[in-house]
Amino acid sequence: MSVTTPQKTIAAEASISGRGLFTGIETTLTFKPAPVGHGVVFVRTDLARPVRIPALVQHVTKRPRRTAIRNGADSIETIEHCMAAVAGLGIDNIEIHVNGAELPGLDGSCFPFVELLQQTGLTDQPAEKQFLTITEPLEVRDGSTTLIAAPPNADEFQIIYDLDYGDVDPIRQQLFSYTLGGTFPKEIAPARTFATLAEAEMLRARGLGTHLQPGDVLVIDTTGPIGTTFRFPDECVRHKILDLIGDLYLLGCPIKGKIVAYKSGHSLNHAMVRKLTQMLQAQRRHKLTLGEPVMDVKRILRLMPHRYPMLLVDRVIEMDGDKKALGIKNVTMNEPFFQGHYPGLPVMPGVLVVEAMAQLSGLLLSRKLEHSGKIPLLLSLDKVKLRRPVVPGDQLILESENIRVKARTGHVRCRAYVGDQIAAEAEIKFMLVDNELGN
Repeated sequence: MSVTTPQKTIAAEASISGRGLFTGIETTLTFKPAPVGHGVVFVRTDLARPVRIPALVQHVTKRPRRTAIRNGADSIETIEHCMAAVAGLGIDNIEIHVNGAELPGLDGSCFPFVELLQQTGLTDQPAEKQFLTITEPLEVRDGSTTLIAAPPNADEFQIIYDLDYGDVDPIRQQLFSYTLGGTFPKEIAPARTFATLAEAEMLRARGLGTHLQPGDVLVIDTTGPIGTTFRFPDECVRHKILDLIGDLYLLGCPIKGKIVAYKSGHSLNHAMVRKLTQMLQAQRRHKLTLGEPVMDVKRILRLMPHRYPMLLVDRVIEMDGDKKALGIKNVTMNEPFFQGHYPGLPVMPGVLVVEAMAQLSGLLLSRKLEHSGKIPLLLSLDKVKLRRPVVPGDQLILESENIRVKARTGHVRCRAYVGDQIAAEAEIKFMLVDNELGN
């Protein structure tokens, strides 16, 4: 009997206040419980209407020396320490309200967040925790900085970080290996964000962190910390691991694997999360192909006018309302187009890959149009890219995402995958016409 790990949320609401590390603006942050499958979502409550921003890498906006997420023109700054606290305690579902544009900086670590969440208490939820298990090595580089993800040695998440400040006293080079677990509140959470004196003066010259006094954060000159003392002899590398744990949780789920970092910062962390997101999506698509279909071919035939040889969706494996659909087209040597495309080198015509995506999109739009008496007809194609050939034996996993549906038009974004590789992508517009076909 396999042992599963339940999802977790917090037992009650809890709030904490403080000034932002960079802006110095006083804000209050409130943690709230959230239901199964909710994930980590930030909410700006100081605006005319609350703005929700899921803590996922696709919402990251570029900032120096910190992690920020954005929805339209509205952003939330410096979320990495809070994210590290949530990840370090294994919280899957939580809503985080903040009444300003930057989270409280507190002491520059994530320990105040961890302490508050522990006092609030955690509660198990009736659903299984989802993980990404890294199955193959991934690497991102930027000059000499490197970040590598590799399969786990055991059923765990390990980080090995090599921080190298060269001959800068007293930081120099620090190496630390940490396996995420129950020691997080003591070994990682108290480590504070840091800067050399030269870096701190540069930030102040740009108007950032001007409210901070010596000892408020870890500012280091050649003799050591100014106005404070180290909490650990290797506090700097521990904080880098803290940041990395927070940034990697922008994947949307915990990781089983090994991460090796050399001088990595936020931008490289985000680049790795984007690669890991592709791996996670491929694993989820594959898992869906093994389950029962949402629509089998008999139901598809009832909804669509297409017939052999032009029906190019074998089954629908996921349908998220009228927002998103996943389908399958199994490509076999028996396809009639392989007789002439091409003899001796069978390749599925790219226009038919696009047609398969369009057909799945029609099924998606049918959820919206079910009681409207209309059907979608292809109107236009945009941003079409054919990225790899599709050959006999391939299984095309089709994805369609609703961008907008109006009274007379529908607009979707599509991709077709073979394994974890994108075979084709396009944006497709449909004209919605009265259903007179087959009547």
